[in-house]
Amino acid sequence: MTTWHGWQEFVHTPPPVPPAPGDPPRSVEERLAYHSAFVTVRTPAIDTLATSVRTLLVLGRYQRTTARPSLIVTGPAAAGKSTALLHVGRTCHLAHTHHAPQPHRAADIQVPVAYVLVPPGATAKMLAAEFARFLGIPITARMTQTQITESVCDTYNQAGVRLVLIDEIHRVNPRTTTGAETADLIKDLTERIAATFVYAGIDVTQTPLFSGVRGAQLAGRATLIACGPLPARLGNKHRRAQAVSASPLFRRWVCQPNGVSRVVGVTGGLRRVGRRR
Repeated sequence: MTTWHGWQEFVHTPPPVPPAPGDPPRSVEERLAYHSAFVTVRTPAIDTLATSVRTLLVLGRYQRTTARPSLIVTGPAAAGKSTALLHVGRTCHLAHTHHAPQPHRAADIQVPVAYVLVPPGATAKMLAAEFARFLGIPITARMTQTQITESVCDTYNQAGVRLVLIDEIHRVNPRTTTGAETADLIKDLTERIAATFVYAGIDVTQTPLFSGVRGAQLAGRATLIACGPLPARLGNKHRRAQAVSASPLFRRWVCQPNGVSRVVGVTGGLRRVGRRR
């Protein structure tokens, strides 16, 4: 999904349909394939992120100076941050392609959403190369970071990118020399690419990424969206409705009485339960 071809394949692959009552039993391989697919549960974090992204995209159409407001999705591991990011990104991509006119030439194809994964120990040049790789921008080993960044900003603006999703942002540490340069690059990209930026990472509020002088510049333009563990109890009506809404996504051999409540609070646990059953 970190290339344009892979992203298109992801967004245009229809979501799996849960088996209907009365369907013949499926094989173990078919069951595992179903529960390994991209099945999403509408959590409060996904709803909040979707609403916030839609609002910022509308506001971004009329903002011509300085960086646009951004969003930060944070929370513990396996809390559904990347899932929320991908779900909202796919929704925005499909909404854009549904309303946009059909391009007559390959050069007229619009790229509404870009998804970039921060590599471990990323330097500024490595991250700029990841942005270039998504759209297939040709780069060479002799190119400097400035040259790659110039090419990325020009191409992204020409391609009409309106939403940039940056995952695993917690891998950037501004307290190191390379991390500080990477943080400066992100700030530079937010000011030069006419798009809304959404970051996702593990407990980013506890990391130095959004603290200090550099962090304050990024955090000052961002709204925080927390992905927390879901409570196991069903006493609250809102949580009960959420658990019930998740049940149809899982086969009957998973959703035994109190089956959903056995998940240990994080959305990643739902998939693990489905694979073990």
